[in-house]
Amino acid sequence: EYQWKEPFYFIQGADPQFGLMKAWTHGDTVNGDDEWGEEIKLAEQAVQAVNKLNPKPKFFVLCGDLVHGMPGTKWRNNQVQDLKDVLKNTDQDIPLVFVSGNHDLGNTPTRETIDDYCRSWGDDYFSFWVGGVFFLVLNSQLYFDPSKCRELRQAQDAWLDEQLAVAANQKCKHIIVFQHIPLFLSEPDEDDDYFNLDKSVRREIMEKFHKAGVRAVFAGHYHRNAGGFYKGLEMVVSSAIGCQLGQDTHGLRVVVVTEEKVVHKYYSLNDLGSQGIEKELLDLLAKQK
Repeated sequence: EYQWKEPFYFIQGADPQFGLMKAWTHGDTVNGDDEWGEEIKLAEQAVQAVNKLNPKPKFFVLCGDLVHGMPGTKWRNNQVQDLKDVLKNTDQDIPLVFVSGNHDLGNTPTRETIDDYCRSWGDDYFSFWVGGVFFLVLNSQLYFDPSKCRELRQAQDAWLDEQLAVAANQKCKHIIVFQHIPLFLSEPDEDDDYFNLDKSVRREIMEKFHKAGVRAVFAGHYHRNAGGFYKGLEMVVSSAIGCQLGQDTHGLRVVVVTEEKVVHKYYSLNDLGSQGIEKELLDLLAKQK
């Protein structure tokens, strides 16, 4: 789908993270993830809300931390299986797009943890086209700490440069990036934090994206809504389907892509499931048909 056709929308979710709610409540985020019934219900609610939407979204992207169990931990495989069982009920006409997070690969990923993720969920970085818009999915752990797999970081960097060149040649309408860890939470020059990328790496990526004309980067990881701008590039941080670490509701983001712009709104699972998408966004979809 290299050619622009008409406005469309997609759904972004982040951090279903099966197991975190109990671990967080009990103050044991390493071994406390032996129950995830609450997250199963929330993920089911998310799938039901997405399935009810009319018109259908072009795809449903999950921006990392699919489960809480780190590679090699006790409950991980059960968490992965339970999440897959929930996601199998997604309407077959709505493709699922998976983004790797730190819990999916480990804070310091290795070739083995990345291979394991890829066997379970698909490639850790890739690109795809929808209606003249170019989407890039990145493995942000390779930016966060590549110390055990530097050659994989170099491979992703080289691939990204190639992809941005392809986008330029194809004259795409927009370039949109998905990753787990935000470049920044509110300000491009904010201090380094667990929840953002180091300044040195961040500056390099932001400038590369800005020069390539990337419109927006969508991420999760923070379990709160946040975001800001670097020049013309918007950083959108979405709160979690699962455990909330701030005052936001369990929710999903609706992202409408028109010929001129990318417009988005975060909805609670309850609101999206009961009321659907509000009129202003639906009007944007109807405008240019």
